[in-house]
Order: sequence, then structure tokens, then C-alpha cells
Amino acid sequence: MTAPGSTPDLQQLREIDRRTRRPSLTGQTVDQLGGRASLLVRQRRDHAELDRLLQVVADSRGSEQDAALTRLGRLVFPHAYAEETVVWPVLRAVLSDGEELTERNEQEHQDVNELWSELDRTPPGSPRRDELVSRIGALLSADARDEEDVLLPRLQDALTPGQLRRLGRTWQLVRWTAPTRPHARVSRRPPGNVLSGLPLAVLDRSRDGLDRTARRAPALSGVCTGASRVLAAVAGAVEHLPPLQRGERASTRPGRTEAAVAGAGRRAT
Repeated sequence: MTAPGSTPDLQQLREIDRRTRRPSLTGQTVDQLGGRASLLVRQRRDHAELDRLLQVVADSRGSEQDAALTRLGRLVFPHAYAEETVVWPVLRAVLSDGEELTERNEQEHQDVNELWSELDRTPPGSPRRDELVSRIGALLSADARDEEDVLLPRLQDALTPGQLRRLGRTWQLVRWTAPTRPHARVSRRPPGNVLSGLPLAVLDRSRDGLDRTARRAPALSGVCTGASRVLAAVAGAVEHLPPLQRGERASTRPGRTEAAVAGAGRRAT
């Protein structure tokens, strides 16, 4: 039993869903999920690509792994941003326990943002990189299963197929124009994350273009790398703007992951 006022853990939620016979998205047909345009079909498609890329990352090393991580990040961060700005507010509006459900996923998203930011700062060849990649992969996999087994079936119960298709089109549009890199300082909720979308997306996608140019034209690599670092510094400054942190919950404030890691280290010693 869960104590009054406490948040049930994921296993308890899955048991509740099992008893009420809410099926996971995994075993449902496209028609059952609301059609090809439905949010549920779009989400499941992204999760399948996520699983594929996680396997590529796990099976590769060196430059091949770096390339796979880049592709993974360009999938993960727009996907999560679109969830935080479009989908989770709807869940909170239509489900009585939507607050608790979405906060758990926002915590997972924050953990991924902080760990990936640390990964970006960790030099190649460091043993810490393998640990970070492993932890990020485990979090992403758990987050996808949480969504397919618990959150999205609950949304499926609450919305009509037509509403799921409209929500899916909005989610896809936001996903196409969202930031593509980790930003651990901004809020995981509106209005902060909504306000952060345009400036950070412009900066991130500009850096993505510079990275592609560097790969295709090695002679320009130094110039592109320098310009990308400048844009990264600008993005870092933008993240610290107070309006972009509005709506943040205490459980997803920056530093949560670092504090948890430090606590785990103290308990182990």
C-alpha cells in the first residue's frame, strides 16, 4: 500500500494498470492507437528508433559510438521537449493523478539532461564516459517503457481518437522545431520551457549545421568548432535567464542528479 499523500512508484502504477486491463501501447494496432497521425503511434515510432540507437551505442566504440550518440541526442531532446510543452500539460488537465505521473517523467528528463551535459564535458577515453553512457541508456529505456506502459495508455483512455490525432500533429510540429541538445538549467514545465524553445532551438540547430559542415569539409573544421563553442556559450547564458526557469518544480531543479550521485557515493563508502 502507498502511504496517504505519497507518490506510488512505477511498479505499483503498472500493477494498477494491469488490474484495470489498460494495455501497453506495444501490443496494440495502429487503428487501436487512433491511426497513423495519433500521438500514440508517433511516440511508439520514436521509441522504436530509440531502442535501435541505444543498441548501436552499446555495440560501438570510439568515433562510431560518438556518431550514434549524436543521432540519439537529436532524437531524444526534441522528443522530450515536445512532451514537456504539449503532452504533459494535457495529461495534467485530464487525469486526476496527472501531476504525479508527469512529475516522475520530468525527473527522468532532468536526469538525462544533467548526465548528457556531463558527458559532453567528459574527454574521450575517460572511464567516466562509459559509466555516463550506460546510465543515460538505462534512463532512456526506462522512460520509454514508463510512457508506453503507464502514461500514454492513461491518455488513450481519456481522449478520443480524433483528439489523439490533433495532439499528435501538434506534438510533431513542436518536435520539428525544438532544441536538439541538453539544457539542464531551463524549466521542464511551462512557461519556462515554452519561452526557452525558440532561442535554444536556433542556437542548437545552428550548431548542428556547423557540425555537419565540419564533417563534410575537414578544412573548415577548426572554424566550425570555434563558432560552435561560441554558440554553446551563448546557449549557456540563455539557460540562466530567470524567465526560462519559471514553472520549475523542486524535484527537477538543476543539480538533482549530481546530488543523488554524491549521496550514492557517500553511502557506498
